[in-house]
Amino acid sequence: MALPLTTRARAKVNLDLRVLGRRADGYHELESLVAFAGVGDTLSLDPGASLSLTLAGPRAEGLTVDDGNLVLRAARALAAARPDLRLGRFRLVKRLPVASGIGGGSADAAAALRLLARLNGIAPGDSLLREVAAGVGADVPVCLDSRARLMAGIGEKLGPMLRLPPLFAVLVNPGVGVETVAVFRALGLKAGEMVSEARATNIAAPALAAGLLDYLKSTTNDLAAPAQRVAPVIDEVLERLAALPGCRLARMSGSGATCFALFDDCTISAAAAKVLQSERPGWWVKPTLLS
Repeated sequence: MALPLTTRARAKVNLDLRVLGRRADGYHELESLVAFAGVGDTLSLDPGASLSLTLAGPRAEGLTVDDGNLVLRAARALAAARPDLRLGRFRLVKRLPVASGIGGGSADAAAALRLLARLNGIAPGDSLLREVAAGVGADVPVCLDSRARLMAGIGEKLGPMLRLPPLFAVLVNPGVGVETVAVFRALGLKAGEMVSEARATNIAAPALAAGLLDYLKSTTNDLAAPAQRVAPVIDEVLERLAALPGCRLARMSGSGATCFALFDDCTISAAAAKVLQSERPGWWVKPTLLS
């Protein structure tokens, strides 16, 4: 009997995030330099005649397997595009916080597409995977490769993959789920209201050559202020991260509530994570490397 196929679903971290405006159809246009963490969920696929999903892991409690699950949505969308698609039984080990601004569900959906592509001999760069991913969710296309790059539009525009210098980080979530729709509602843009002009999706490459940290200090996350109104605890997380010894930059990822701090090396970041975890034992705190 063949062993199940397995892949990691790495956490997505928005190093910066610009809101360009809200289109007439209601979708928000964004630009974001994203990186991926060494922590994440694990998804496995046991080939079989029918599609199913089971959940396990420390963050599986409270999750349900229904039509809204992104793993199943991704699998069904690919099967609709490829009627001869072989499916099977998925098993998701959930380690990332839910509704936390680090793309856990999107990473899981992208992982499902990668496993189904491997099972069915679909090339990783096949445009069909990109098309299906974009239809499943805004963050799913960038999670397919899980490599640092600039993403834009509503997630469908991807710049070239970037080789970032080592980014030693601590990820922190205070245990508060934040709905993305609530954050955009708090942002308050009207349909058709544009507030900034788009950049080219390869602009990050020359900017990063001058120094990644300097580049990031010149940017921001435009969703931080509305997210802090939705979940005021984000203020405390950012303040505590910024106060950690050796912190070079503290920022929120995505629409929150997960935040991150950057450090010069892994020893300093690990020590900072240990201090913060002892002070806030109820928080999810993970030292990691972003790439």
